[in-house]
Amino acid sequence: QVRLVESGGGLVQAGGSLRLSCAASGRTFSRDTMGWFRRAPGKEREFVSAINWNGGNTVYAAAVKGRFFISRDSAMNTVSLQMNSLKPDDTAVYYCASDSPPYGHYNYWGQGTQVTVSS
Repeated sequence: QVRLVESGGGLVQAGGSLRLSCAASGRTFSRDTMGWFRRAPGKEREFVSAINWNGGNTVYAAAVKGRFFISRDSAMNTVSLQMNSLKPDDTAVYYCASDSPPYGHYNYWGQGTQVTVSS
């Protein structure tokens, strides 16, 4: 079965850091754009970051730029999100997703991992 599984969420104090990971299985993800999204309580899902298939290009939402960093491993089957200087507004369920060629639509989604930042 095609599966994306997030891990690494938890409870941290403001100013702390967390590293999220997303493991992909069930199909070839090596040429997929991988993205991170989040949904805060009472809000719509929003884009956080994305990385292209070879890791050479990244993009970040303005709210996280300079604090969050996305990467993927050499096997192209996992993607990580290093989150630094966390703020209470970062509290959300974080999801990873995969966008297959020719790109433009995220077809596969994980179940999400909870990140809670206390003040």
